[in-house]
Amino acid sequence: MPRRTATMLASTLMLIALLCAGVLIPVPYAEMSPGPTVNTLGDHDGEPVLQVSGHRTYPADGHLNMTTVRVTSADFRMNLVEAVYGWLAHDTKVVPHDTLYPDGKTEEQSTQENAEEFSQSQESAKVAALKELHIPVTSWVIVSTVIKDSPAEGKLHAGDVIKAVDGTEVKQPSDVAKLVTKHKPGQKVVFTVVPAKEQAAAEKAHRTATKTQDVKITTTDSDDKGAHRAIVGISAGTDHTFPFTIDIKLADVGGPSAGLMFSLGIYDKLTPGSLTGGKFIAGTGTIDDDGTVGPIGGIEMKTVGARAKGAQYFLTPADNCASAAKDTPSGLTLVKVKKIGDALDALKDIREGRTADLPKCTTKG
Repeated sequence: MPRRTATMLASTLMLIALLCAGVLIPVPYAEMSPGPTVNTLGDHDGEPVLQVSGHRTYPADGHLNMTTVRVTSADFRMNLVEAVYGWLAHDTKVVPHDTLYPDGKTEEQSTQENAEEFSQSQESAKVAALKELHIPVTSWVIVSTVIKDSPAEGKLHAGDVIKAVDGTEVKQPSDVAKLVTKHKPGQKVVFTVVPAKEQAAAEKAHRTATKTQDVKITTTDSDDKGAHRAIVGISAGTDHTFPFTIDIKLADVGGPSAGLMFSLGIYDKLTPGSLTGGKFIAGTGTIDDDGTVGPIGGIEMKTVGARAKGAQYFLTPADNCASAAKDTPSGLTLVKVKKIGDALDALKDIREGRTADLPKCTTKG
């Protein structure tokens, strides 16, 4: 066989071997890509995304679109060829698998966690919008979850209202951990609570729950990677009573990143005039009860998805600005926001044509 032919054959076989290896060898990566965008002012699957009853609402036009990211499943095993393609493509992002599914988290666990975060983000969006409108909201600290086989199991229950710990009034969820960790593991702590059933009955009867009970729990030592401390095995959260009903009808979405856009949609529904001035505005960001906007993951994919749908402006959490500004889709203006008030101010500038006044994102933040 001539040397040239042998060399070409060997090269071809080597290339085939490399391609086969690239297809067969798994790599520890996952992929993110733009997901659907939904107008919080419009309909989804045939019904309004935001539904308000018991309070006057006003027509709204334009778009206030929440944005999403698609991710590969927990059991998806990417090969080398797919990873290289994802790195080169503009509309996908390849990230370490553990970034999306840390500590071996399963698909079911991730879905459940995302659903809980989405539910909490809806509640915070309602609170933030109503506070901005100076509409009173009643809030209290509750037992959010009880860890299985923990000292609190069977003694405290999800939905119990925590009034005090060791006689000290609890005003916010972080107070609970601060008071519990004053103890040493093995010491007793006393929770003063309104049982969940009593609270539910009081709300149904439109009265204030007054029946409390003291629950003694022996603390145990924390078993996580942090400093040793006393714990009882619960997480505390916040529950609210609203003066009227606000329903957010959106299924198959998870995580907390739609909070900002939900709050703006609610604000627009409850106020005369148009927040958008008919413009197509999208955005993302978590939101706290006090209206603080927090960063999210997958910002690059969300801006791509928003622009593809026609967005002109993108409300961007301040902590995501530098990353988003590195590769901004053509025709999309990134607007920096830290609080819901910043977003409302920016929307006013947009609808009144003062776009030069907008706080725009840069690669420095």
